[in-house]
Amino acid sequence: MSPRIVQFGTSRFLQAHAALFVHEARQSGQDAGPITVVQVSGATSRSGRVRAFNHPDGYPVVVRGMSDGLPIDYRVQVTSVENGLSAAEDWEELATLFAEDAEFVISNTGDTGYQSWPEEDRFGGKGQVPRSFPAKLAALLFRRWLGSGRPLVILPCELITANGRVLQQAVIDCAKRNATPTEFLAWLDEHVAFAETLVDRIVSEPIEPIGAVAEPYALWAIKRAPGVRPPCTHPSIILTDDLEPYERLKLHILNLGHTFLAEVWLRGNRHADETVRAILADDEIRQRLETVYQTEVVPGFAARRMGSEAQAYMATTLDRFRNPFLNHRIADISQHHQEKVDRRIRSFLDWAGGTGSHLNAPMLGEIVARYPQEDTAQ
Repeated sequence: MSPRIVQFGTSRFLQAHAALFVHEARQSGQDAGPITVVQVSGATSRSGRVRAFNHPDGYPVVVRGMSDGLPIDYRVQVTSVENGLSAAEDWEELATLFAEDAEFVISNTGDTGYQSWPEEDRFGGKGQVPRSFPAKLAALLFRRWLGSGRPLVILPCELITANGRVLQQAVIDCAKRNATPTEFLAWLDEHVAFAETLVDRIVSEPIEPIGAVAEPYALWAIKRAPGVRPPCTHPSIILTDDLEPYERLKLHILNLGHTFLAEVWLRGNRHADETVRAILADDEIRQRLETVYQTEVVPGFAARRMGSEAQAYMATTLDRFRNPFLNHRIADISQHHQEKVDRRIRSFLDWAGGTGSHLNAPMLGEIVARYPQEDTAQ
């Protein structure tokens, strides 16, 4: 039996990330998938998208951008997804498939996907569908324990630090609220592997009803742990003992660069719809960004013995920023700007300076000084 994957979330990101990787693995002869896509919420606006996953011809992913300084533009017809289900409308079919056939679970349910509602997260009766994703997952895992009881690998892709541990605890909390037996909790601990992962790919546009436009760069870093394994072998999937280096590179180079450009945009009274690509067409701004990378960011990584990794990721990031097909608005990036300055720039200076060596970072320091942290000690 092929290792079926149940994917929670219909997002264009997963269509052009995990599902695309599985498709390419299958094309290379690997026994990976197929995938069943599950609409987690009951939003009827997405019902057409869910049913579109049942089409045997699959859906298109267009990969466009820059790689090693050269333009990339090609199209893939993804056929790794076999069908789509709605948790609200197809619960019993989903529960049967989950209990008997699933080998992997992938999720991308948004920043609030792990939120639960205790009063609406009861399960047990036939056809009773809990409201939140953690409670749905707990209920399905309980059905699996009652049924096949086979091991399972869960690979969350939400952009939450330690996402696997956070999701595992949310599932345990939901199970306890539903008074499940202690034997079920022991099975969860021993036979269900909640992986910690980090994903990185810009998926800029949807193709209706399903499909997506994505950049060439893609990463799915998965932390090694007992029972954890990827659903396929792929050049963009990395098994690692430590996710922090990948998290730091993304946060303090890609995200920091975005926030640096947002600061320039906010203070320069620039065009309201200016994009990353457009602002970097200004040679003076592009040189300022490259200078802050080379003289402040890379030396900070070097102090943490990550200088060569930072140099390579910086070059890739500049290619990504110059993507001629991507319209990434600075106005969108600038939302919650002070919070992003704290997380992306201030925390970088603290991290790099924590080595005991002095980091000379006048441009980043000037930005941080404009946004003093509130005194929470009172």
